[in-house]
Amino acid sequence: MTRRAFSGARIFDGTTLCAGGTVLVEGGIVRGVVADGAAPDGFARVALDGGVLLPGFVDLQANGGGGVLFNDETTPEGVAAIARAHAATGARALLPTLITDRPDKTRAAVAAVETAIARGVPGVLGVHLEGPHLSVARKGAHDPDLIRPMTDADEAFLCAAARRLPNVMVTVAPETVAVARIARLAAAGVIVSLGHSDCSHAQAVAAFAAGARCVTHLFNAMSQLGNREPGLVGAALTAPGVAAGLIADAIHVHPASIRAALACKPSPGAVFLVTDAMPTLGAAIAEFRLNGRRVLRRDGRLTLEDGTLAGADLDFPTAVAVLTDQVGVDPARALAMATSGPASVLKDAMGFGRIVAGARWSGIHLDAAGRYRDPG
Repeated sequence: MTRRAFSGARIFDGTTLCAGGTVLVEGGIVRGVVADGAAPDGFARVALDGGVLLPGFVDLQANGGGGVLFNDETTPEGVAAIARAHAATGARALLPTLITDRPDKTRAAVAAVETAIARGVPGVLGVHLEGPHLSVARKGAHDPDLIRPMTDADEAFLCAAARRLPNVMVTVAPETVAVARIARLAAAGVIVSLGHSDCSHAQAVAAFAAGARCVTHLFNAMSQLGNREPGLVGAALTAPGVAAGLIADAIHVHPASIRAALACKPSPGAVFLVTDAMPTLGAAIAEFRLNGRRVLRRDGRLTLEDGTLAGADLDFPTAVAVLTDQVGVDPARALAMATSGPASVLKDAMGFGRIVAGARWSGIHLDAAGRYRDPG
C-alpha cells in the first residue's frame, strides 16, 4: 500500500491556511496532518517547492471540457472526457451540467452520469440540470424554444434521479415552477437552485422557504437588486442558509459586485466558485455549437454571435487569482470558495473538499504563482 508524506508547502485543509506541516496519505486516504519532520517511518517523502497544498477543487457547474459539451456527448464516455479535462486544471470533483435541452437529453444525461459513477470515473459526484424550467425573459444563452414548464412527469423523474445518484442539482425559475413542486423536489433530496429567473423578491423568498437552497451564477441571468424590488439578487444576498454560485472571471461579475456579495454573505460556503466551463476548457478550439448555434471564443469570452455570454472560458486557478488579486479576498477564503464551500452545498460530497483524517485524498498543489500542479 502506497504511503506518502507531502511537505514543503503551506497547507489549506478546506478551512484554515497553515504555514507548514506534512500531510500523510495512505492508500488514497488522508491519515492526518503532522508537524514537519514528524512523518512516521514507511512514508515516502514528497517535497513540494513552496506554494499551497489543498484539496482538489469542486465544481458544481461544468458544462464541458476537453473539447466536449455535455449536451452533445450525453454518454458515460462524454462524462469521463469532461472529468479528465477538469482534473487537469485541479478540479477533482464535479457535477457535469446539462444546459436546457430536450427531455430525451435530460434522461440520457442522468443515465450517463449514473453509468459513469458505476464505472468508477474519478470525481463525478452527480448531475446538474440547468433548465429547461426557466424564464424566457432571463434565458441568457439557453435556447428559448426548449424552455418549458415543469410537468408532473418531470417532477417524478427528478425525484427518481435523486434516488439513483448521490447528487442531483436542478436550476429552476421560481416564477415557472410552483412552490409545492419545489417543496416536493427538496424533500426528495434534489438540490434546488434558483436561476435564469425574472422572479420577484417575494417569489424567491417563497421558494427558499419551500426548500430551494442555492442560486445559480449569482448576478447573471436573474432579476437584479433594485431600490423598490430587490429581485432574486436581493433575496439571495439576504436569505439565511442560501448559498450562491459565482463565476469569478471579472467578465460575468464586476469585482466590486463580488465584494458586495461577500460582505452580505460572510459565512463559509455562502458564496462559492463555479467555472461554468464549456468545451474550451483544456482545448485549443476557437468555437463550438450549443443547440445548433455558434459560440465564439474571443479574448477570454464565450459568446453567441449576438454577443450573449454563453458559459465561461475559465478554470479554478484563474478564478481564485481574480478573487485574490482583483477583488481583494483573503487567500484562505478564496480557496474555501473553490473547495469546501461548494462541497458543503452537496447532499453527499463523497469526501471531497477537505483535507481531514479519514477523507479521500484529492490533494492538488498550487505553486507560488498560483498555477496548478499535480503533487503525485
